[in-house]
Amino acid sequence: MGVQVWRKVPGKALLLMLNLFTAVALIFEGYNQGVMGSVSGVPDFIRVTQIGSDGVITNATKQGGLISAYYFGAMFGCFFAGWFADTYGRKKGVWLGSLFCMLGGALMSASQNADMFICARVIAGIGIGFINTIVPPWISELARAHNRGVNFAFIFVSNYIGIIIAYWINYGVRNTSGLDFKWRFPLAFMTLPVIIIAITVAFLPESPRWLIAHERRQEAIDILAKVRGDVHYNDPALMAEIEELEAVVEASQHKRNRIWNIAIGRYSGRLHLGRRAWMGFFLMQMLMWSGIMAITTYSGELFKQAGFTAAKSAWMSGLCNSLGGVVGTLAAVLVIDRWGRIKSLLVGFSIQGIALFLTAAFLKVAQDSTSDPLKAQKLGVASAAMLFVFLWFFCMFIIVPVFLYPTEIWPQEVRAQGYAFTIFGWATGSGLTTLLIPIMLARLGYGTFLLFATLNIVAIPVVYFIYPETNGRSLEEINLLFASPSLLVSANEREYKRMLDEAGGHVAVAERRLLDTIDAEVTETDARAMRGNKWIASENSEKVKQMEYDEAEISTPNST
Repeated sequence: MGVQVWRKVPGKALLLMLNLFTAVALIFEGYNQGVMGSVSGVPDFIRVTQIGSDGVITNATKQGGLISAYYFGAMFGCFFAGWFADTYGRKKGVWLGSLFCMLGGALMSASQNADMFICARVIAGIGIGFINTIVPPWISELARAHNRGVNFAFIFVSNYIGIIIAYWINYGVRNTSGLDFKWRFPLAFMTLPVIIIAITVAFLPESPRWLIAHERRQEAIDILAKVRGDVHYNDPALMAEIEELEAVVEASQHKRNRIWNIAIGRYSGRLHLGRRAWMGFFLMQMLMWSGIMAITTYSGELFKQAGFTAAKSAWMSGLCNSLGGVVGTLAAVLVIDRWGRIKSLLVGFSIQGIALFLTAAFLKVAQDSTSDPLKAQKLGVASAAMLFVFLWFFCMFIIVPVFLYPTEIWPQEVRAQGYAFTIFGWATGSGLTTLLIPIMLARLGYGTFLLFATLNIVAIPVVYFIYPETNGRSLEEINLLFASPSLLVSANEREYKRMLDEAGGHVAVAERRLLDTIDAEVTETDARAMRGNKWIASENSEKVKQMEYDEAEISTPNST
């Protein structure tokens, strides 16, 4: 971990390396999302894991459990990763996470039974919990972008590249002669991205914030000077950034920024950190219950339900994610900073709900039209078209703001801890949906799409009334946006305007007053607690003295 090749690399080239590093990390996660849908349907995999017989899955619950175990491992990894990265550094945290991913991938490809496969999935999940929690905040510290939305859009293209690679690898090995090669090779291939991560992380610079927190200020200055374009150490902007980081490190020691205090909003007062934590969690739940896991993980099965052959379903899955996933995510660049986060989400959930309602309707009529094969085929094509529409709008309007928004609602000193709740939401949502979707498809059929369509519609008022817009607002303004005790956007916007008016329109002054008020409240609370403790101690002391006096009275003989 002591290798410092980054010192020899020009600043712009180093920024490119950092973005490529992030891309490879997200390719691994995308590959994991895409690979299991096809692998779990391979006859030899069905035999080894005993989720069916004769190449037919008969135990959908067990199938979902095998896939979702990965995400339940990530639930643990996302919180443990934050502690490990703060203690030992971001580089060591990513390296350890990549080792878990490599071990998990290798064990999956070598699995001899369902129990071994589940253990392997959990191990890999712990690893991705590390990577997803550490990499985005770490890289954002190093490669600060003026246009955060556009930057996130380009990064998330990598996630869909991973999904595409998984689909086309599964499609490419479908006709190979080796029965187990059809599923063991795709699973073994997933270790390639994390091998690259494990090797290259040693050559990247450490987090400047972590270095300052561990009294390595000069190295932090060296890194920032490099990634900001090889500027001089005395550059005013660089010095201002270092001072800001030092203030952030100092503020991070406040007890309200401890992970469990964040979870319950303790000591945060009108900052409402607990509210922000669970807003990030539930926003991710809305993403995962929109139906996207059914599209990315089980799209091949969906196309089969629409009446397509197994071979055609396989290449259509790859095509759907190639066009809708990559091109749709790139299209997010056009709207994410122009329309804002909330308007993008509202448009996305609306169109997705309509597309899924139509998908359900087309599938239902197609299934009822067995006596008219031509009509059933046309309706199957129509339902497949709706899946393309869904994926396009998901990538263009949903995925980028859902992952971007939770990074914008946090003060910088607590962003990493706060973002862990978002990753926890991603892990629980992914785990539950991948567990339940095969069961739902087997038992509900087209009703699965009706459920997801309804959940998309339900998400619209939740987003509109509870989630304030963050686009174009400074860090100081974000703190003011959550100052009202009400959850409603309208109440928080009124409180924001009131505080701003009282400060004469100066955002920094308004935020400083807010923080001073909160600190005063915490100090008063601590003082009352201390006085209470002293009173209790005093009362106990008096009781002890009285008991000693009474004992002395009893033990003293009567002089008369």
